[in-house]
Amino acid sequence: MSSLTLHSLKQEAWCDTKSVFRSLGFVIPALAFPCAFYLFFGVAMGNEKTSSYLLINYIIFGVMGPALFNFGVNVATEREQGLLALKQLSPMPASQYLMGKTFTALVFSTLIFVLLSSFAVVFANVSMSFLQWLQLYALALFGTLPFCMLGLVMGLSFSAKAAPALVNLIYLPISMLSGLWIPITMFPEVMQWFAWALPSYHLSQLGLSIVEMHQGFTLSWHLLGVALFTLPCGFIATKKYNSMK
Repeated sequence: MSSLTLHSLKQEAWCDTKSVFRSLGFVIPALAFPCAFYLFFGVAMGNEKTSSYLLINYIIFGVMGPALFNFGVNVATEREQGLLALKQLSPMPASQYLMGKTFTALVFSTLIFVLLSSFAVVFANVSMSFLQWLQLYALALFGTLPFCMLGLVMGLSFSAKAAPALVNLIYLPISMLSGLWIPITMFPEVMQWFAWALPSYHLSQLGLSIVEMHQGFTLSWHLLGVALFTLPCGFIATKKYNSMK
């Protein structure tokens, strides 16, 4: 990667992140909701075991929102305003536009991980080794990508007015059906099988395997589940993006 390309990428990432963080109406709820839920269910109503369990699930829940909204809503808005068409006409590769938005989502994932982990340690006495914390942070970053791709498909498919409602319509049901709020073992059998189609379920199980609380399936199955969701979304998004040129 040339120095000019790297500089352009840094500028795109910085501008997108700065633009998003100027919208406090988005930033505050994106950070506050997973923290509030964890403090209530994981700290106030939980014990040491449930606090660790819910910490992992609410980290997954937390990273989903900014990725879906930054791609789903903001891309739809920029597409209707003509900004996306302007970027397509510029010499800047499309990958830099996408990487800039992905960087913003990763910043949110980092903040959510730090906040929830701090609450878990200080208020719930959650204890993990340095390696386990590192693995959980890596999972938070990795878990952002499937929802970036899903959000991008939505942002390229729906209008700026419809995108926020549709993102919420997907975000909350996916969170519930993945077992992030209630273990899927409490669901009817049909709903339990449905969870296998959702990347958030597989990410949750990968996270719970770090503290040996997962359901016992091999990690390769969960990695495959994430890949089988992410790659088709990426393919569809690429097709839609190229068709706009």
